[in-house]
Amino acid sequence: MIAFIDAHRAVHGVEPICRVLPIAPSTYHAHAARRADPSKAPARSRSDAELSGAIRQVWDANFQVYGYARCGGSCGGRASMWRAARLPG
Repeated sequence: MIAFIDAHRAVHGVEPICRVLPIAPSTYHAHAARRADPSKAPARSRSDAELSGAIRQVWDANFQVYGYARCGGSCGGRASMWRAARLPG
């Protein structure tokens, strides 16, 4: 939805589009602010991004054969590992 609003905001504006779509204008503006300044992202998102890099290093160091269980043991907790492993990259 954010991409759709970005594509059509010049013609229709953000608020009229948000009235039709099930999204609040404040939600759109919050996502736009996070894209512009990654430090405004929630703490969990920032830590997951860091953990994702650590998982990638462990996976590459072990010839890309370790599964999530072994990578998670050396990178952090199980729930954090599951979330970070789903991130792209």
